[in-house]
Amino acid sequence: MKLSGLLNFSFQSFNTIFKDPIYTSMCTNPILTPPSNLFQRLRFLGPSLILTAGIVGSGELIMTTTLGAKAGFTALWVILLSCLFKVTVQLEFGKHAISSGETSLQAFNRFRGPRFHGVSWSIWVWLLIKTFQMIQYGGIVGGVALIFTLVFPGTSNVFWVMGVCLSVLLLVYFGRYGVVEKTSVALIAAFSLFTIVCVFMLRHTPYRVTWSQLAGGLNFRLPAGSVGVALAAFGLTGVSADEVITYPYWCLEKGYTRYTGLYDGTAAWHQRARGWIRVMYLDGIISMIIYTLATSAFYILGAAILHSQGLIPAGYELIQTLSCLYTDILGPRAMWVFLAGAFMTLYSTLFVACASAARMYTDAVSIFARFNYSDSRLRMRWIRIFACILPVLWGGLYLFFKSPVVMVMMGGIALIVLLLLVAFAALLFRYSWLKPELKPGKLYDFFLWISVLTILGLVVYTLFGL
Repeated sequence: MKLSGLLNFSFQSFNTIFKDPIYTSMCTNPILTPPSNLFQRLRFLGPSLILTAGIVGSGELIMTTTLGAKAGFTALWVILLSCLFKVTVQLEFGKHAISSGETSLQAFNRFRGPRFHGVSWSIWVWLLIKTFQMIQYGGIVGGVALIFTLVFPGTSNVFWVMGVCLSVLLLVYFGRYGVVEKTSVALIAAFSLFTIVCVFMLRHTPYRVTWSQLAGGLNFRLPAGSVGVALAAFGLTGVSADEVITYPYWCLEKGYTRYTGLYDGTAAWHQRARGWIRVMYLDGIISMIIYTLATSAFYILGAAILHSQGLIPAGYELIQTLSCLYTDILGPRAMWVFLAGAFMTLYSTLFVACASAARMYTDAVSIFARFNYSDSRLRMRWIRIFACILPVLWGGLYLFFKSPVVMVMMGGIALIVLLLLVAFAALLFRYSWLKPELKPGKLYDFFLWISVLTILGLVVYTLFGL
């Protein structure tokens, strides 16, 4: 498969998020036989690429480097566990979407237990944490605004906050940002690759990394004062709880469920379901490899450069401090490369976050108000309402708190709590709701339990540390 074709496919995958609502062509698109080999499956990747665009924002650029700056190499194990051992939970959510056609919130609403106003306790938990998580995106808005104040010295930070929020509002509302999104994806990929190259270039600087330093980061201990940051980093890096819950929406949008068809109990349906689940597995694993490499690179740069100088990203100096990751290696001219990459990384995260949150809040409204989520007229009306509300709230939160790193950290800690719900849901999907014919092998179950136990173990570890 030609690289140009793969890139074009990736861009088309991103565009479908914002153009057509979920289920738009459920009745018009035919059932499709799943691809039978690796190269054919590559043509149908996409949902995890969407998550990756969001992952490389606040998690990697801000929280990962901050953890490296505070803890040095000691907390490298937190980053690796976060990236490698949450993906199976994500895949279980995707598998449920393919086999049932349900969104995450629709599945949550079927959980047993207390119901308030006819809605499951799990929806209320999600709503509480998701609303609190707005603080995190306020921090990202602040980060983008700070980039503009560096590019245009003397301009008002408030002015840029208002401009960033208004632009996100308009672009999500009208959905006319295909060219911008394509450029964002390309620059995010280039920026991540650039960061990985910088790690290898450390050997020619005073910040050279040794194997003993890397080995010291695998001792499963945390220095005093960095536990809170480590907890937030675990919540944000890799696939966060929010991105795991979002993943089924992108699987449905991509068409995995539509191609599989409605469940009819036939051998043909089971064969199609298994085939598209294999495509989804490949989608998740390739994405995991990409963001693990990028996240590790950001962490190593933070530990090698910022920690050694005692620099901690914070407040209005956030972007200036982060730029040292590149200028200390490549010289002052690298500042402009960093600012361009940081802008596209954080701004595309706001794109994905706003489009995602608007759809999920709309799904929640459909559950509370009991209207059919597949009603395109009502769905688009609510999506546009939330597209107007969310950026304004994010900007207001930043202007109130005025500390991007702390705001992102607060959102990450909130997502740790949501990870517990996600882990519970994954086990429920696997052992109670999964159709027997789709039962995975023992190796998959082993990694699923490793994922769940890692989540539980690190939450307990960090809570005791706090």
